[in-house]
Amino acid sequence: MTIVSNSSIQSLTVPKIYAYTTYEFENTKWVGGKGNGLLKVGFTTRDDVEVRIKEQFPTAMPSKAWILKLVREATNGKTVFTDRDVHKKLLEMGRRNVNGEWFECNAEDVNIAIQALQSGEPLKKVRKLNFRLRPEQEFAVKKTSVFFQNNKSSSKNSRFLWNAKMRFGKTFTTYKLAEKMKWQRILILTWKPAVVDSWENDLLNHSDFTGWQFIGGRTDTTIIDKSKPIVWFGSFQDVLGKTKDGKRKPKINELAKLKWDVLVLDEYHFGAWNENSKNFYLTDNNEVDSAEFSEEDFPLMVSHYLYLSGTPFRALSTGEFIEDQVYSWTYSDEQEAKRGWQDSTKPNPYQALPQMSLLTYKLPEDIRNFAEQNDENEFDLNEFFKAEKSDFSKPRKYSFIHEGEVQKWLNLIRGQHLPYDARLSGASKNRPPIPFEDLRLLGALRHTLWYLPSVAACYAMAELLKDAANSFFSEYSIVVAAGSEAGIGVKALKPVREAIGIDGTKTRSITLTCSKLNTGVTVPEWSGILMLSNISTPETYFQTAFRVQSPWAVKGMDPIKGEIDFIIKPNCYIFDFAPNRALRLISEYASQLDTDPKISNKTKLDNFLNYLPVLCYNGFLMQEMKAESLLDFVLTGTSSNLLARTWQSKRLVNVTNAVLAKLLEHPDLLARLEKFEAFKKLGKNLEKTISSEKALKKLKTKPESERTKIEKQKISDEEKSIRSFREKLQEKLVLFASRVPIFMYLTDYREETLKDVITKLEPELFEKVTNLSVLDFELLCDIGIFNVSIMDSAVYQFRRFEDASLNYIYPRNESQSQVIGGFLDSYASRDAVIRGEI
Repeated sequence: MTIVSNSSIQSLTVPKIYAYTTYEFENTKWVGGKGNGLLKVGFTTRDDVEVRIKEQFPTAMPSKAWILKLVREATNGKTVFTDRDVHKKLLEMGRRNVNGEWFECNAEDVNIAIQALQSGEPLKKVRKLNFRLRPEQEFAVKKTSVFFQNNKSSSKNSRFLWNAKMRFGKTFTTYKLAEKMKWQRILILTWKPAVVDSWENDLLNHSDFTGWQFIGGRTDTTIIDKSKPIVWFGSFQDVLGKTKDGKRKPKINELAKLKWDVLVLDEYHFGAWNENSKNFYLTDNNEVDSAEFSEEDFPLMVSHYLYLSGTPFRALSTGEFIEDQVYSWTYSDEQEAKRGWQDSTKPNPYQALPQMSLLTYKLPEDIRNFAEQNDENEFDLNEFFKAEKSDFSKPRKYSFIHEGEVQKWLNLIRGQHLPYDARLSGASKNRPPIPFEDLRLLGALRHTLWYLPSVAACYAMAELLKDAANSFFSEYSIVVAAGSEAGIGVKALKPVREAIGIDGTKTRSITLTCSKLNTGVTVPEWSGILMLSNISTPETYFQTAFRVQSPWAVKGMDPIKGEIDFIIKPNCYIFDFAPNRALRLISEYASQLDTDPKISNKTKLDNFLNYLPVLCYNGFLMQEMKAESLLDFVLTGTSSNLLARTWQSKRLVNVTNAVLAKLLEHPDLLARLEKFEAFKKLGKNLEKTISSEKALKKLKTKPESERTKIEKQKISDEEKSIRSFREKLQEKLVLFASRVPIFMYLTDYREETLKDVITKLEPELFEKVTNLSVLDFELLCDIGIFNVSIMDSAVYQFRRFEDASLNYIYPRNESQSQVIGGFLDSYASRDAVIRGEI
């Protein structure tokens, strides 16, 4: 390595390292490991690298014979290194030298070798990442930091929620927030331990966080350097666990000895909101001196709380966070920013983020009949893909109960089992795009994720795909990421990465799972997901679906623009074979994620569908759904009894500790409620329940092995008493909510949201029907007793159902009692209960 002074470097042309391949060697299989392609790594002082490369080829060649992969400066300002230095680093990395300057390696390997030479650090410490914040991430950091700086005094108020879509970049953005706030102690807790991989990689591989420490898993906490920033990652499964003698784990006690600048609650919607979790991290004694710490009194000292979730529906609907405490970034926001990027001087930072499309398929009758849920007119995927461990008489270890129908389904997704009308359509432009038949989809779906209902179904599918009848799939590596054999957390990812290889454009794979890898992992090559399980909540559905929206781009050299990102995956796809379920979840997701009461559900859905097209295949036509037709489809086949059940659901009412505590802050409202027989002494009962919960929490701090029989019985009795009170209170409150549709039925207004219901000009009628004044009902909504987002959806469904009845059965001016009598009949017994109790 030649030493050169700064002044000398500035007076010379900056030397460069370059790497290129040829069409002959681009796909050469490696001998020394898994991978494809050979690169020649060279050095030049020429301004134009390609002039030097051209000299290495015969001048008679008619066109450019090389593919330039990388160009980097061969200096760090103090030293100049040559290609020989880079070659040594490549050998140190285990990359095989084929001949002279030719190596079995890729551009990223060469880049790491150059970074090691520029930084002077050992290869294992080289930080490969140097990306910057995108505009929305910068805004999140700015808004959150301003909020925290204005709420330093009280940790109770110092709580902020990022309602940010999956693939937002929460880990990197959180670290940049910590950097801006100058935080030194960051604690991360989650119910999804698989996300540790993202938190660790972003911290240890990004050049912005040199010197930061990551503590997680089995890390020895005694080696912590308290003079440097600490990021401590833990799962709730770990921190709430106990030793064999029923005590807290020693390493968890270490958490209480540090004062944390921030507690990050990742994937908040998965369980960090429940009472057991909150009892651990939300304490009334955050200011306790750590010297006073004891096993019975666990003071987790936290200054700020940052909540992260891609689907925080519960937190938003219960009013847990006010508007100033929330930053939102949705899929629609991202795609709108992608389309609207106008700064021609800078590359579009959203360009690589693929657009999603949902394709739903109503299966032919001969496949779906036995798995129809007649009560809800819905195809039962769990029944269809039901599998079991085979006995010794069968050739396969696992098999499907309905293997003949599953085989027909496999034929269908290859375009081999279409209905007669579809086959007649032939080459018609209306021929539906089938996942593994349509040339456009077939080219895009090199790597897919199939989400099945059970471990047995995953293994049964793996064996069936390898059957001789399914030779089409022989080109695909089949990976089962399910069950204990697949490993826990990110360990399940390793065989997926091996199947895809270094260059995913040259391989094909199918990953089968039933729960693993649906959060906290990034597989850029996945471009499609097949939803083959009865996922019933929009949270889980879209957490899983967004696994395929990770960008997939590779670095390349453009002769004019220089180094650019070549986008391999501009689009990604969700395939669903239970159309009613899929469209219902789309409707719920779009309406619940946007809590703006001024915007109707139809408008919210229209906005969402603008960026996530929904195509429905029914019979032999594929039709794009708009909001109006989608909502009609969702309600098709809905009976009055089913709709009534929505208004009798306990999901309409929240009775968590936080909500009940808010109710206690309104004595006038409590007094009015206590006038009803069912709510006599409600205030005292609420105080007693909240007090009992606090006492129960103290009782539970004692290790179970040390509790007496009397203490154990007391804990059991208290838990039963508290649970019973909550259930009864919930049932009584549901009675109020269940009378809302009766009020709507009696009015001439066309309410679409709950806000419409409580702002219409018939307060006397509302009180007469529901037994609550409009103001009291509205206040109960504001407190969070009534779940507004779910009620909004129910209001809209009721109105559409009633409108359909009015349009198709009777004119509006005829007797309405004849129109939806079936709906009101379902309330007959409930009315009697209400009259008797309230």
